[in-house]
Order: sequence, then C-alpha cells, then structure tokens
Amino acid sequence: MNDVMNAYIYNGAGGPEVLELVQWPIPVAAAGEVLVKVEAFGLNRADVQQRKGVYPPPPGASDIPGLEVAGTIVGIGEGVSGWKPGTRVAALLAGGGYAQYVNVPAELLIEIPGSVSTIDAAGLPEVAATVVSNLFIEGGLGHGQTLLIHGGAGGIGSMAIQLAKAAGARVIVTASSAEKLDYCRALGADEGINYREEDFSARIKELTDGRGVDLILDVVGAKYLGENVKALAVGGRMVVIGLQGGAKAELNLGLLMNKRARIIGTTLRSRPLGEKAEIVRQTTTKVLPLLEQGKLALNVTKTMDFAELAAAHEYFDSGEHTGKVVIKV
Repeated sequence: MNDVMNAYIYNGAGGPEVLELVQWPIPVAAAGEVLVKVEAFGLNRADVQQRKGVYPPPPGASDIPGLEVAGTIVGIGEGVSGWKPGTRVAALLAGGGYAQYVNVPAELLIEIPGSVSTIDAAGLPEVAATVVSNLFIEGGLGHGQTLLIHGGAGGIGSMAIQLAKAAGARVIVTASSAEKLDYCRALGADEGINYREEDFSARIKELTDGRGVDLILDVVGAKYLGENVKALAVGGRMVVIGLQGGAKAELNLGLLMNKRARIIGTTLRSRPLGEKAEIVRQTTTKVLPLLEQGKLALNVTKTMDFAELAAAHEYFDSGEHTGKVVIKV
C-alpha cells in the first residue's frame, strides 16, 4: 500500500468548482477503528451544504467531506473484535468519505449482505440511519399512524417511504413534479402532493378528513414551519432535519399548544459516537432483514466515476435526481 491516496477537499465555499483533487496521507486505523478501502460513496444534501459553507464539519472531523462509504476492510485497529480484513462493509462517517481509504469506528460499520452490491450499499448508511433515528427513535412512528414526508423523491424520502410502509404507516409525500410523485407511489407512498401546484397543508386536511398527520419529516425548515404546524394532528410531531428553506421563521405558539404538538430538531453528523453507534445498531436491525428479503430498494439511480465528482455535484444541485447518487472510486 502506498503512503498516500487520492481524495477530494473543498477549496473554499461555493459551487462544484471548489472541489479539489489532492494527494492525502492514507489514514491509520487507531484503537477501536478499522481501515476501509473505499469502493463507492454516496452524495448527500449535507455534503452540498458543507460545500456552500453553511454546514461546517463537527470538531475533530476530517477535512475530507463525505458521510457514507462502502468497501472492504483492509486494516484492524487495536481492541476491535468481530471484524476481519476482507469483509464488505458500509459505514456511517462524520467525514472522510471522498477518498480511496477511510478509518471508521467499528461501531459504525454495517456488514453488506451477499445479495447487495457494494455500489448499492454505498447509498445506505446515511439515509437509513437518518430515517431510522428520525422516524422511529425521535418521531415515534407507529403502526396505523400517518406520516408526511417532504421531498419524498430524494434519497432520504425514498428510504423513509419504504421503512414507514414496512412499519404499517400511511405515507403522504410532497414532490416537485408528477414524475417524482409517480416514483414515490412506486415505492409505496399512499398519496402525493405537488407542492408547486397545491397548498400542502390544505390538501393534508382533505386527505385526513380534517385530522392532520401524526408525524412530519421535514427537510425544508423555516419556509414550511407555519404550514407544517397547520398540517399536524393533535399530539403530532414534526422532526426538522434540513434547512433548505431557511433557518428562521415565526411560529404560532398558540396553535402548537392547542394541538399539544412537538417540534424536534435533529442532526446526525455531530452526535457523540455512543449515540451514533446505537442508531447504527437499530438501523441494522430494521434494515438488513428487509434487504435480505428483497423488500427494500436502495434506489441508486445514478452512478458516476471518482473523476466526475464535480459533475455529480452539478447534477445533484440541479434537483433533477431521484433516489441516491453514488460515486465509484
């Protein structure tokens, strides 16, 4: 093994042009870590937000971006048990994924089932852990409840539709086009709302006979805050996981109180290792059986090569994509 690898960093904040290919020292698996030879990694909204300069990495994270990879274990750090070189794994990261090698705490590994390709597995860890932590751990989604997913056709939405349906929930999504709504319905969504043509909170009232939804998974933030609260049922919960529509808005506290509703704000990347490890454990328990039974699609709809990373960011920025975009290393 050479001492250096190819990796991408952000040379400043801005568009895809700030991506820079660099030579970087290959990391070493410290105590409790494994070294993974990366074969593919997924693109995520958080990568784009970091590139734009609005979502800085947490203290101690790698200067190399990238929050999920799939590949093969090539090194084992001191104190690691239950893992061995040659095992195919997917991994949740705080950073470091846009590279040929990455070191990962052993608790954040998911063994890839034999029926799943490494390319597909690269689109699994970040979205699956995000969905499991926010729908079930934070949001308490249960059988028979109604869920509203904003941005249902994206990577997180694609996973959320399927896991919510597997848990026995009714799923309503918003998306920007009839084609994207058809994509969501093919994954199991019960109802779709084109947010460019319809008032989603009014449509929710129609679809739920005035009751509202039990849980909202929101990637928009400020722009949707008021309408989201209107769309909630009594006792409803809203989990905010993105700020594509801004970070500041006025809130009608009276309406929130009358509905005895809750707004929960979360991030995954900056959580302590112990919390992430528990999320990965629950994700493995919920997701791997569905994968092995062929009941979960990982929805990698676009794959591009390592040398095309800037073009992949341009494509991601266009908003045209559905599902996951994965880069082959």
